[in-house]
Parts: sequence; structure tokens; C-alpha cells
Amino acid sequence: MPEQLATIGVTGLAVMGRNLARNLARNLAPDGQRVAVHNRTAARTTALLEEFGGDGDFVGSESLEDFVASIERPRAIVVMVKAGEPTDAVLDELVPLLDEGDIVVDAGNAHYTDTIRREAALADRRLHFVGMGVSGGEEGALRGPSIMVGGSDEAYERLGPILERIAAQVDGTPCCAHVGAGGAGHFVKMVHNGIEYADMQLIAESYDLLREVAALEPAGIAEVFRDWNDGDLESFLIETTADVLTHTDPDGTPFVDVVRDEAEQKGTGRWTVQSALDLGVPVTGIAEATFARSLSGHGEQRAAARAAFADAPAAAGDGPGDGAGEAFVDDVRAALYASKVVAYAQGFDQLAAGAREHGWHVDLGQLATIWRGGCIIRAQFLDRIREAYAEEPDLTTLLTAAYFADAVRDGLEAWRRVVATAVRAGVPVPAFSSSLAYFDALRRDRLPAALIQLLRDDFGAHTYQRTDREGTFHTDWAGDRAEQRM
Repeated sequence: MPEQLATIGVTGLAVMGRNLARNLARNLAPDGQRVAVHNRTAARTTALLEEFGGDGDFVGSESLEDFVASIERPRAIVVMVKAGEPTDAVLDELVPLLDEGDIVVDAGNAHYTDTIRREAALADRRLHFVGMGVSGGEEGALRGPSIMVGGSDEAYERLGPILERIAAQVDGTPCCAHVGAGGAGHFVKMVHNGIEYADMQLIAESYDLLREVAALEPAGIAEVFRDWNDGDLESFLIETTADVLTHTDPDGTPFVDVVRDEAEQKGTGRWTVQSALDLGVPVTGIAEATFARSLSGHGEQRAAARAAFADAPAAAGDGPGDGAGEAFVDDVRAALYASKVVAYAQGFDQLAAGAREHGWHVDLGQLATIWRGGCIIRAQFLDRIREAYAEEPDLTTLLTAAYFADAVRDGLEAWRRVVATAVRAGVPVPAFSSSLAYFDALRRDRLPAALIQLLRDDFGAHTYQRTDREGTFHTDWAGDRAEQRM
């Protein structure tokens, strides 16, 4: 047994867990605090201690029993393993070794409903279970991520000072917050990832338009993205796009051309869409981004469609480079920004709806604050969102906040031109076009849903409401068409 117990422990030392442990050790060492580490395969623990032992003061253990015993009480233990059954397997072994008041932190990408279930199960044993979203990838885990913490106030009192120290810092503010009780941390991280899906799809569609319509090569598109990153589109993803587009294979081929065009997903985008459907929140940009990834993986269908429709022409005058100069590049930038506003507006709508559904007190402005650094969607844009919620905490939709309303209004014609050009040229832009359709539907005085209501009443007697008086009504469509108040 070590003479001095560890302040916190990390079990699960794959890349993310290892980097998080190193981050903790580096930040706790100045105060003489230690970090306990453990992995099911002991070789990973040994490798961490041998390669990175100088990062801080680690306490390594081969057995889970020794690991638990090496941490001061009430214990704080971070579990960083794959979501789903692997997490349950670790908890099944870990929980019997713990004492009342100990805290277990799941820092993986768990589904928030699993977190709610696990929290209830551990509460029966008088243990705290915390679902913690960690964004920033491998580098963020090591250098400073954005951290979204769920669970009880009591658990955050113990964890907060540690987590706020290891999080990214922007303007002296840690990118870490207690975002709500129960599964709020993982719910917020899930929607964060959904927004990330939409953001990346919009960037990919912008790239595709600049290449297929404006006839720019990847190196030239990289320069465009660098220019955009100096303005209101400044973000980690825009910067990263410029970087990867300059990379070439050893023979000089743009690297983007030697990578298979099939995008994978680990589930959080799909979970976001499923949750939005349950909550009745239209997240069309996130949904189209998720479906676009799915479609990219259907190689046999894509090959069959290419063969069947190889002779399907684009509209005349919409070939590569036709009329697509600097003005078109500027239009794509404006369309990207407007569509990005929609994606974030939809994501924040879902966050608000989820909070209402589960009774969580989620501060939307605070989320924008902690996403400004460390995380994948960090961007200058988030300062504007933070300001919007500071001015109007009960904001109905980000689209109507003054700054964003002006930005969308200013880019609207360019947005329409880009979508129209893409359609004529046969370039798929599902996220651009669905975001525009959402905007148009939201601002319309009347939608065709009235007709849908009548059709539902005709074939299924589902009833409808009128515009001129209160109540629910049904028309006897198959009989004398008399209307009845239900």
C-alpha cells in the first residue's frame, strides 16, 4: 500500500483514458497530489508508468482491489472504457469494492438513458454515479478538454475543483461545468456531437461545391478555408479542414482523393436524432448529416445508381467552373454561416427540450461558454451564442436573436443561390438544403400541415382544430360531411 493515497483514480487506459490520467497527474502534482491508474490489461498500466511517469505522481495497480484501496475516501474514480456492455462489465466488478459516498464517473460516450439507469442503481447502494461528457479528442483529453458534468451537486463539490483545473481555459474561465442532474452530462455531450455532425457535413458540402462547381483543387480550397477562418467562421473545424486539404500522398496526389468516401459514426449522431424525434424537436440539419454518413457507406447501392443514371445530365451551364468565381465562393461562405446558425439553433432547441423533459436545470448560455475551448466545435461563433442567452435567457430560438437574425437575413439570397446552383449541377447538399427548408418553414405564416390534418381526419378520424374557434372537431367525410365538436 502506498504511504500517500491518490486524490483520484482512472481505470481504462486506452488513448483517451491514458491522456486524461496524464492531464490529471500534471495538474495535481504541483499540490503534491497523486493519481491512481489501472487497466484490465496490466501491460497498459506499466507502459503508462514507464513512458509518462514523469508527468506527475502516479500510483499504479494491477488488481482492481489494489486500485480502489489506493484512493482516498470518499473515492473519485473515472471509468474510461467503451460505452454499453463494457462499461456495465467494469461497474459490475468495481461497485462491490466501493464504500458509501464514493463517486464513479463514466467519462465515455454513453447513451444518457444508460447513465440515468446506472445512477439509479448506484444510488441504491448510496454511491454517486456521474455521467461526464468529455470533448476534444485525444489532444483535448491531454491538454485540456471541454467537460460536461452530470450527477448530484454533492458529487460535483468533490470533482469540480479537479475537473476545472484540467479543463481548457478561455479568458480565465474553465471550459467545465455541472450542467445538470442525472444523465444531463451525457445528454449534453450527445447533442454536442450531433451539432458536430451537422457542422462537419456543412463543411464537407462547402468543399464539394468549391471543387465540383468552382473547379478549385484541394490546395486552393484550403486557402479559401484559411481566409474564412480569419472571419466570423473562425473555428477548430474550419482550421482543421484547411490543414487536411493541404496534405498529399507521397506521389503528390491530394490526400483527400486517396481516402475512401465512406464516413463512419460511433452512434452519438444517431442517438441525437432518435432523441429529437422522441422530444418532438426538428433537428433537420443534424438528421441529414447523420443520414449522409449512412448513405456514404452503401457502396453497392451507389455503384448501381451510378451505372443506371450515368447519362443523367446536369443543367446546362452548371458544369465545373461555369460562372463560379469569387462571387460563388463568397456565396458558399454566407450559406455555410447561415446553415451553421440553423444547426446550432436546432441543437440548442433539443437541449432545452431535454432539460424540460427530465427536469434538468441546463444553462444554455453556460454551455456556449464551456464549448469555446477544448471541444471539437469550439468557435468564435459560440461567444455570440453566449451573449444571446445572456441578453435573453428564455430565447425562443437562436434564429431570432438580433445578431443571428441579421446574419441569416444578410446571407439569405446567397444561401438560395448556392442551393439552387447545387441542384442544377447535381451536387448533393442535404444539410444546406434542409437547413434552408427549415428556415423557410419556420418563418411561413401558413404551412400545408392543414391539409395533412384533413387527410388524417378523413381516413382515420384523427380530428383537427380550426383557426376561427376553440375546440377539436371531426367531419363525417364518408357521410353527410357534417362537422362535430369532439
